[in-house]
Amino acid sequence: MKKTVYLLLCVMLLSFANAAKADEGMWIPMLIGKNYEQMKKQGFKLTAKDLYNANASSLKDAIVHFGGFCTGEIVSDKGLVFTNHHCGYDAIASNSTAQDNILDNGFYAKNYGEEKPVAGLFVRFLLKMEDVTAKVQQATEGLKGAERDSKLTEIFNTISKAAATGPTIEANVKDFYKSNQFILFVYERFDDVRLVGTPPQNIGKYGGDTDNWQWPRQTGDFSVFRVYASTGNQPAKYSVENVPYQPKKFLPVSIKGVKNGDFSIVYGFPGRTDRYLTSYGVDLATEKSNPTIVKLRDIRLKAWKTEMDKDVNLRLKLSSKYAQIANYWKYFIGQTEQLKRLKVADAKRIEEKEFTQWAAQKTEFAGLMEQYDQIYKESGPGSGSPRTGQRHR
Repeated sequence: MKKTVYLLLCVMLLSFANAAKADEGMWIPMLIGKNYEQMKKQGFKLTAKDLYNANASSLKDAIVHFGGFCTGEIVSDKGLVFTNHHCGYDAIASNSTAQDNILDNGFYAKNYGEEKPVAGLFVRFLLKMEDVTAKVQQATEGLKGAERDSKLTEIFNTISKAAATGPTIEANVKDFYKSNQFILFVYERFDDVRLVGTPPQNIGKYGGDTDNWQWPRQTGDFSVFRVYASTGNQPAKYSVENVPYQPKKFLPVSIKGVKNGDFSIVYGFPGRTDRYLTSYGVDLATEKSNPTIVKLRDIRLKAWKTEMDKDVNLRLKLSSKYAQIANYWKYFIGQTEQLKRLKVADAKRIEEKEFTQWAAQKTEFAGLMEQYDQIYKESGPGSGSPRTGQRHR
């Protein structure tokens, strides 16, 4: 499953009234200026630089890319991280045994010494973003198909390598709008991350697969970790000598709650979406690809569950992978149901008919939708699932 590793900001006006209208959208934080005035009108009280500033501390320094697959939030000056229970699930399960089953029973460290190291877990802090669209377009000008794809990989690697200026600095280039915009992301990576606390999974995973991808959800979907650093507050591999990391910025936790009309933002690392998929892609997903994926995963899940129920240690070893499989098993079930219920393919067909009428007068676009139709007929199942709004894991 392809995952994004870029940072986006989702903005909405939070209201509990049924008639309230949310102004929703997703924006790259460094480009939030074009939305700033509208955000102020809706109650936003910070500045654009409070959200993103490459040269000074800002909210970007309190938001971490957790493990490469989730978002986490730094909530204290001692490197404490909040994330979802399902994001910490593998770390929790890997620290569980039949004798000390913290996945089922929960766990909270009473001091630093009780916090549990997690092999392989890391967090990355965003240092900066840079629009490199011009560089990429120049390098790929005139190229098409496999030749362009190969050149894209080459120029991405070249740009990323130049930006990774130290052993703990990582960089990558990500495409937006179907490879019409390219952004370089530069991160600092910390490899000593320890488990601090988790509720029992009957709270953290309350509702299980039945409630997964359903809203509202009544679940304590959280877990708590801490980032550690060297005594010089620098990234370091795990060591008993390491100390809690002192972040550039952390999010203060308020217990005042929210009220009707409060402004709210979601800041983090989302899954990749495919909202511009054609009707042909939606049809392929709902009629062939998604049902096939669901059937195959259903067989796998049932077989695993039978064996996991026989032995606690085996269940703990397989729990994280089982949860990942089940997560998207349920996702594809729900996606298919909603795409059909909302008649998404029909709506796209109307848009495509209007586009075709307009494109008939444009030589470079004439016959484009017919080409899409033919490509999907030739490609068959597995080539067009619309990953709209995927949650990590």
